[in-house]
Amino acid sequence: MTLPTFRFAPSPNGELHLGHAYSAMLNHAMAKANGGRMLLRIEDIDTTRCTSALEAGIYEDLRWLGMSWEEPVRRQSDHFADYEQALSRLIDEELVYPAFMSRGEIRAFIADSEGSGRDWPRDPDGVPLYPALDRTLGLKERGRRVADGAPFAWRLDVRAAMARIDPSLTWCEYSDENLVQMSLVDAQPQAWGDVIVARREIPTSYHLSVVVDDALQGVSHVVRGMDLYFATGIQRLLQDLLGLPQLRYFHHRLVPGPDGRKLSKSQKDTGLTALRKAGVTPLDVRRLVGLEVTGAPVPP
Repeated sequence: MTLPTFRFAPSPNGELHLGHAYSAMLNHAMAKANGGRMLLRIEDIDTTRCTSALEAGIYEDLRWLGMSWEEPVRRQSDHFADYEQALSRLIDEELVYPAFMSRGEIRAFIADSEGSGRDWPRDPDGVPLYPALDRTLGLKERGRRVADGAPFAWRLDVRAAMARIDPSLTWCEYSDENLVQMSLVDAQPQAWGDVIVARREIPTSYHLSVVVDDALQGVSHVVRGMDLYFATGIQRLLQDLLGLPQLRYFHHRLVPGPDGRKLSKSQKDTGLTALRKAGVTPLDVRRLVGLEVTGAPVPP
């Protein structure tokens, strides 16, 4: 029998805060309650912002919270070859294309369109969809631009991708922290448009690396914040395209800051290290995030 396998996957581009603590401890508690595996993964494909010092801080914070995990820890920056292999498959099957529009060109094109009275479509996060003008470029022109060193990103051709799979794509979503009630959610990956799956200088993206990692690590249950709920749709699409296993998901509530907004590294919200130095205990952290897990066993 395959053990339920959970993972906590932070990025070392800032200090962990209470929201991370809740997600980490929730995963750890579920794994322990169900006799499952607990994995830690360091998602550091952004090699310019992620640092070894911040990674060391993650280990220190998690151990302070009383967490343990299987070794070795998977560090994404050590496994670019795995993502490049997946990307090559998508390229060979003509499911991605090199997208050459810069951010400035994208903004200008969308502004011109909206100035003409057209409402430009946006993804579930409110970001305008990529115009995809270069999706129709001929192979010769694409090759010429790449050979000339034009910067580009590999974008998923969602229309072509949806034509390859069952259009009624869904994922299994639990409705509570004890993983008792489960329902099927309509994935709707097309709501994201042609998302980036890799860049010229880095052969992956968050979406691509996370589905490859989960499959290679044998993850069965993904427990993460509601801010990634809709992103599951594009990840389910990539799983099907790459022939990877379907997982079960629970997207937990977010821990708000004092002003009611989502906690964020970019906003320099108080980190766990500062709380620890201020005398806050791990038990205090559990109370602050309202963590309570009854330990009902998850289905195999």
